[in-house]
Amino acid sequence: MDKLKMHSQNMTEANIDKLAELFPNCITEARDEAGELKKAIDFDLLRQELSSSIVDGSQERYQLNWPGKREALLTANAPIAKTLRPCREESVGFDTTQNLFIEGDNLEALKLLQEAYLNKVKMIYIDPPYNTGTDLIYEDDFSEESSEYFQRSNQKDEHGNRLVVNADTNGRFHSDWLSMIYSRIKLARNLLRDDGVIFVSIDYRECANLRRMCDEVFGEQNFIAEVAWEKMYTTKNDSSLVSCCHENILVYAKVATPSCIGFLPRSAEMDARYSNPDNDPRGNWKAIPMYADGERRNGRFKITSPTGKEHEPEPNTHWRYSEADILKLILDNRVWFGQTGNSKPNLKRFLSELREGVKAKTLWSHKEVGSNDTASRELKELFDGRSPFSFPKPTSLIRRMLQLGAESRDSIVLDFFSGSASTAHAVMAMNGDDGGQRRYIMVQLNEPTDEKSDAFLAGYKSISEISKERIRRAGTKIKAASAMTAPDLDTGFRALKIDTSNMKEVYYTPDAVSQDLLSDQVDNIREDRTAEDLLFQVLLDWGVDLALPINQQVIAGKTVFFVDGNALVACFDTGIDEDFVKQLAGHKPLRVVFRDAGFASDSVKINVEQVFKLLSPATEIKTL
Repeated sequence: MDKLKMHSQNMTEANIDKLAELFPNCITEARDEAGELKKAIDFDLLRQELSSSIVDGSQERYQLNWPGKREALLTANAPIAKTLRPCREESVGFDTTQNLFIEGDNLEALKLLQEAYLNKVKMIYIDPPYNTGTDLIYEDDFSEESSEYFQRSNQKDEHGNRLVVNADTNGRFHSDWLSMIYSRIKLARNLLRDDGVIFVSIDYRECANLRRMCDEVFGEQNFIAEVAWEKMYTTKNDSSLVSCCHENILVYAKVATPSCIGFLPRSAEMDARYSNPDNDPRGNWKAIPMYADGERRNGRFKITSPTGKEHEPEPNTHWRYSEADILKLILDNRVWFGQTGNSKPNLKRFLSELREGVKAKTLWSHKEVGSNDTASRELKELFDGRSPFSFPKPTSLIRRMLQLGAESRDSIVLDFFSGSASTAHAVMAMNGDDGGQRRYIMVQLNEPTDEKSDAFLAGYKSISEISKERIRRAGTKIKAASAMTAPDLDTGFRALKIDTSNMKEVYYTPDAVSQDLLSDQVDNIREDRTAEDLLFQVLLDWGVDLALPINQQVIAGKTVFFVDGNALVACFDTGIDEDFVKQLAGHKPLRVVFRDAGFASDSVKINVEQVFKLLSPATEIKTL
């Protein structure tokens, strides 16, 4: 029994709890004056969260630490001036689809998605490159000052794919991998809904470190499970010591609640365990023991059956329910004394009163969710007998995660290590089965394929090409099979590519432009960018969903984009006059954007706000 506090609220503890919601990674343990452990703030780490430069600190504390951790945090928080450029020719159903495929560095993609998808993603699944000593991993530059990183991120695109081999002879073998994943996990957490969950596949090499890292990023209290997936069912006798047949899947919630994780569907075998021997009008039921192990006060008394026979719990056991409650259950015909009425009492648990599903276990057999072989066979069926990707995940495995983490049919699912796009395949297949409208966002680096691989020989020069082609082929197959169950199934995707900003350098560093070059900077937009390029940068800047329907119209000879009806209206043509502005205002858009150099005269630019104030006062106006 808890005691009353008998004192006013401890504001320090309350403030720590508030900070824990914003920065769970800054919560640690420290000893008080009496030497007892208590919850505390890692002020060095909190200062790093609020700083644009590396903060030093040497306070002793309980935490996971490694060389480069602070630089990784700085990298996660540093801004970039990149954009997403639409690529219609690689898309499927560009104008109508709700799905996105982003090609480029996933760290940059996560930063670009922060405003448009903040707190909107229901489930994240990632299968990052494992730290095997030979796998290629993302190598972010942690050696620069923040100003240098900001300048490079804004103005240069010559860093290539930023991939290196993290050989196990490297002194930073674990540190480099941890730094790579840390910044990405931190950014990914921001995108999750409060009831959102993340699943991370990992093997034994970094599982322990990754779990401690996720404890820090999400808060230890939001850990849900560490699942063991049986990836293979045969023994590898060439293994050095023990044949490893499983991988781990770490599961965390943004805020762990009973409703944040779903249930698995009940099987026919499970339902077959229920019967109705007494023809109870409430339907089939199963007998559940009414006693439990151990002694409990007031837990030992006699229960009398309808035939008059008395029953007591066995030695060292007790009844689960109080005497009064058991009498109520007997009156409601919820206690079963057997066909003769003399058997030990059991509780009748009715099938009709159970939840729609069952809780998942932490051991996932290959018979239930597939194996590595299953995944390879799936790819071979799609790619004419070849498997163009190494170590894919089976869609049945990811569908298990979708059942638990994206049970709501309008969920947004993110995978920022797309690989062969198994996640996109699984989302489409699940929508095809239940008629859902789940959406996916895939992110994949344009990583080149090995010139000796089946993928390269088949004509796929990069992993992202394999991802997109897998979605196209799987979508066609699923749509044909789901014509009856999901006639409006979305199997398309908008292809977007990360690129340098549409704006010239002068937009970010005006002081760097000398007086004699000003004439070349009248238009602050790069010459090779289209109006649709500009539109998507506006969507990013304004935090608008990148998958909203876009309608293009010509008004008074000008090209106008209407996003989701009148949610946003954009025109990037030049020669905008006051009559044209009045026509746009007549549509009463929520937001409108023009090109800064697009107005016919300075007077038109000045009068735009007055025109909208008169004709559409609720419209928010911006220029670029």
